[in-house]
Amino acid sequence: MTDVLIELKNITKIYKNHFIETKALDNISLKINRSEFIAIMGPSGSGKSTLLHILGLLDKPTSGEYLFEGKKTLQMDENTLADFRNKKIGFVFQAYNLLPRIKALKNVALPLIYAGVDKKNREEKAFEKLKEVGLKDYADHFPNQLSGGQQQRVAIARALVNNPSIILADEPTGNLASFQAEEIMKIFKNLNKEGKTIILITHEEEIAKWAKRIIKIKDGKIIN
Repeated sequence: MTDVLIELKNITKIYKNHFIETKALDNISLKINRSEFIAIMGPSGSGKSTLLHILGLLDKPTSGEYLFEGKKTLQMDENTLADFRNKKIGFVFQAYNLLPRIKALKNVALPLIYAGVDKKNREEKAFEKLKEVGLKDYADHFPNQLSGGQQQRVAIARALVNNPSIILADEPTGNLASFQAEEIMKIFKNLNKEGKTIILITHEEEIAKWAKRIIKIKDGKIIN
């Protein structure tokens, strides 16, 4: 099996609004290998979030080609794409995106429901992932009973529960105090040591330093 997990070829993304065109990404080509830990950095409006959305199959480029594990993703229909995304990609967002009315264990288990896993197995797997992030005693807590750092750990457990090929994290420490941010980054570092591929979006140098490779983007182009 090739070490290349993701390959972007000449990816351009243009947003059109009436008569105005905005080029969010400009002819980006990029290879990401298995087990890499990458930080993508750039100022506001640089295109880094657009790049993450395309990497996560949440948006499609205007032109170019995107290969994920050698598969041409842009030729997939919406149902195939949704299934592929659920099984292959784990997402961690700045705002945690937990459902407020269900407990931590059920929040973690959500991707398994979409994957068709039965209740007993999905609760066992969800509990295992909560243990991995140090929250086995918080399975019955609602999100509003948890600190920001704990909520983000629940979100990481949810991202891991389907054993995805890659974790995409969009400013995962943006809402956290520095000591909580360090806890989260230690989790990502350990996951990477275990072989998990991680791509992190950040504008903070201190957070980017945890990664093994830093990609800088400006005006929709990779500059470094």
